[in-house]
Amino acid sequence: MTATAQRPTRSPAAAARVSSPAPRRRKKRLLGPTLRTIAIVVVVLLFVLPLGWMLMAAFKTNLDIVTPSRTFDFTPTLDNFGTVFGAQNFAPFIVNSVVVGVGATIVALVLGVPAAYGIARYRIRNATAFVLLARVIPGVSLLIPWYFLFSQVQLVGTYTALILTHIFVTMPLVVAIMAGFFEGLPEELEEAAQIDGSSRVGAFVRVVLPLALPGVATSAILAFIFSWNNFLFALVLSNQETRTLPVAISNFTSYASVDWGGLMAASVIITVPVMLVALFAQRYVVAGLTAGATKG
Repeated sequence: MTATAQRPTRSPAAAARVSSPAPRRRKKRLLGPTLRTIAIVVVVLLFVLPLGWMLMAAFKTNLDIVTPSRTFDFTPTLDNFGTVFGAQNFAPFIVNSVVVGVGATIVALVLGVPAAYGIARYRIRNATAFVLLARVIPGVSLLIPWYFLFSQVQLVGTYTALILTHIFVTMPLVVAIMAGFFEGLPEELEEAAQIDGSSRVGAFVRVVLPLALPGVATSAILAFIFSWNNFLFALVLSNQETRTLPVAISNFTSYASVDWGGLMAASVIITVPVMLVALFAQRYVVAGLTAGATKG
């Protein structure tokens, strides 16, 4: 008579231990996306809430702004915007910011794009890092030399002085982005153009530059935004006729009081153009920065 082998029976605790890894793996798979979603929501709120508060405060009276119970329960008013464009006459300051921002961006592109091309094609090591050192130097340390030099040639209070100083902000950005972009473009395209009879400059203008337009657009957008937001240089080197928006907004503050409603309305006027530019051009910004980062 043969003895039949009996399978050992598992206790409920042992069965639970064997089947527990699967639920744990599912929990881990669910935990990652959940934490990622929470982190995204927190970051978005940190950026959106101040902008939302600023937008609501622009349509409030000063009493509503400083009263916590009226954060959402208030009657909208346009008086603050009337103050901005009426008593403060912000229209010339908007024109000044556009002139300085566009001028500084154009000059930075004209000088920075060829410089970035030379750095990329001649493989000048650490040149981009050296150019970016200009962003490390505190701008306030240059104001006294600049003011002295511009006063000697009677340029203090002119668009020329503001544009030249804003190049200190815009050009390093253009060079850093475009150098990485040019390094990712194959040199064979330029060599083919030169074989067909084109010069080095002609190959750059007709072949390389059209391919680098996403990077140029990215550089132009970011340079304009940095120039638009610059406060320190315009504070010292401008006058009443050339004052830009970041400086003009200080008119709403005084020693004894602050016109919070007018200040928020002016802040909205400064912020909205930049946000619109970033919103409609984000595709080019992302494409340009990604290309410069991965190919450089």
